[in-house]
Amino acid sequence: MTEIKSTERLMRDAFIDTVFQAAKADRDLYFLSADFGAAALDAFRRDLPEQFIHTGICEQNMVDLGAGLAIAGKRVMLYAMAPFITARCYEQIKAVLVSMRLPVTLIAVGVGLGYDHATMTHFTPEDVAAMRALNGMEVLSPCDAEAAEALARDLIARPRLSYVRLERQGMAPAYNGTFAALKVDGLATLAEGKDVVIVACGYLTHKALKAREQLATAGISAAVIDLFRIKPLNGAELVRRLAMYPAVVTVEEQLLDGGFGGAVLEAMADAGLSRPVRRLGLRDGFEVVNGSRDHLHHLYGIDTPYIVAAAAGLASGQG
Repeated sequence: MTEIKSTERLMRDAFIDTVFQAAKADRDLYFLSADFGAAALDAFRRDLPEQFIHTGICEQNMVDLGAGLAIAGKRVMLYAMAPFITARCYEQIKAVLVSMRLPVTLIAVGVGLGYDHATMTHFTPEDVAAMRALNGMEVLSPCDAEAAEALARDLIARPRLSYVRLERQGMAPAYNGTFAALKVDGLATLAEGKDVVIVACGYLTHKALKAREQLATAGISAAVIDLFRIKPLNGAELVRRLAMYPAVVTVEEQLLDGGFGGAVLEAMADAGLSRPVRRLGLRDGFEVVNGSRDHLHHLYGIDTPYIVAAAAGLASGQG
């Protein structure tokens, strides 16, 4: 198992701090929260009480309240733990926000298996599939605080119906000041290679980078693509980049049915791009157990050694 250390700035704080600074200059920018867990909310609640609404543990009502504010011309962001801002209020999102194409941003914290030790009440192994299925919904999944902050600025400047997937743990920098230069309309190549490309987003982007390091010691050159905008997928650019490599690995904390890897395959199929592909993710019927995130990654076959094995197998023609 390969542990990702959680010592860096929290992407949720980077995102919320960016919104807070913008809200100080824009009285029409509202932040609604069903959670008090983020330290960055303290300043918002203290300094901008008229623009911060704590809705209580009632995410369905929060969506309806946010819709009303958006109809009244306010710019609205809704924040809650990932399973509760998706599955718990899916009907409200679909029937209210989506049906009227309201420019509301949904901010989820602790996506995928992020709330380890909490099992299925707090896991979201299906949120990508569910939110991708909503008409007009943009789905964003940054992998570090720098990317989260940049996406927050963009959503403030161009409000739109969107779902942002944030990690609750601190993540090591993946971009180190290069996000603006590397991103190309929804994706970025974090590392170049020639034998195989690994496509990931969010937390697993870091394990993809770890896998690349280990593959290099075996003489295998792997590229890593951070596909931080899962929908709308920039299919043309993604396919152009994938076509540069002889094989493709995708890795995710989602069920493979309708998930991240499926989106990549759809883009390849639509463009007629044929490459050997290995998708790593949760398989239907996966065992629901308690444990750390790394333990679960090992159990479900998506930890760094499994990424290495899949990439090495494809690179050698045995995948």
